[in-house]
Amino acid sequence: MAASETSIAGNDPRQADPVGAKRRPAAGPWATAFRKLVHDKAAMAALLVFILIVIGCSFASYYASHVAHTFPFSSNLQGKIVIDGVEQQIIAPSTEGLGLGSTPIGPTWKLQGYFLGADDQGRDVFARMLYGGLNSLWIASASTVICLLFAAVLGVTAGFFGGVADAAISRIMDVIWAFPIFLLAISLSIVLINSSINIGPIVIRAGSLWLPIFIIGIVYVPYVARPIRGQVLSLKNSEFVLAAVGLGVPSHRILWKDILPNVATTLIVFVPLMMALNMVTESALSFLSIGVQPPDASWGTIIQDGQNLLYSRPMVALAPGIAIAVTVLTLNVFGDGVRDALDPRSKLRIGGD
Repeated sequence: MAASETSIAGNDPRQADPVGAKRRPAAGPWATAFRKLVHDKAAMAALLVFILIVIGCSFASYYASHVAHTFPFSSNLQGKIVIDGVEQQIIAPSTEGLGLGSTPIGPTWKLQGYFLGADDQGRDVFARMLYGGLNSLWIASASTVICLLFAAVLGVTAGFFGGVADAAISRIMDVIWAFPIFLLAISLSIVLINSSINIGPIVIRAGSLWLPIFIIGIVYVPYVARPIRGQVLSLKNSEFVLAAVGLGVPSHRILWKDILPNVATTLIVFVPLMMALNMVTESALSFLSIGVQPPDASWGTIIQDGQNLLYSRPMVALAPGIAIAVTVLTLNVFGDGVRDALDPRSKLRIGGD
């Protein structure tokens, strides 16, 4: 009996391979990519800074109403503020040269009001920066979604179906691509910014934030659709897709099960990179007064407000410029981390895998 028990124990695979009893199932590609991204310290630091920027801008209304007690969308030329027990005018007569003109109050470095000073209309720059950041982030995010959606549909259609569809879509993309990107965006903005657009039940009024969103989203479609089309063409000729076609699998199932999951990684990589690019484009258009329209604000419009105050109150223009630079930098660093995590050829390895 003892020999029989010994024989059974000897045939137990857990005895032969004690490590196998503790072996976990292999992680999927998405889980592996997530672990790589989490272990990328630069990408995580950039994401943390970006999240802090988003949270700070989200409290714009609370800060203006309950902390600074100001409304940053109306002029306050005759306003006054008490700093360290001393009452000061928001817009004071100039003391330079002949004493002509006026000078806004400088940074108080106090969150209770005018932390970064005032612009030439007596408005709290820091409060406007929070509101402007909220608009800039919203426009960059929404235009990115629109761009990637159109690019995915057009790129997959052109690459998978080919023929007339590919020729027509490619020629349209060539026409859009032939224009310098900022020249095309400026031209569309000048034409549409003061016009109302009716698309069936959808009405976009003049001055709406949706106008720069759609303009920025559309002009960058070729820059994303081209790589998507090329990837789909490569996937279309791959062995697993050819095998599915040979087995008579319907086209819609091949698209859903084989093409789109592979294209999704490329679209995810484009998200932070396109957000950064769209934010810079929006700031440029708003600086030229053909982006965000008053009374709304964005970081680009605040830079425009401060261009005449560069020598007397440089923080009006420098603060939103620094905010744009930091936000774009964090998005680019995080985007590089996402690309490395999703790239199977990445040299980044996790210990213990």
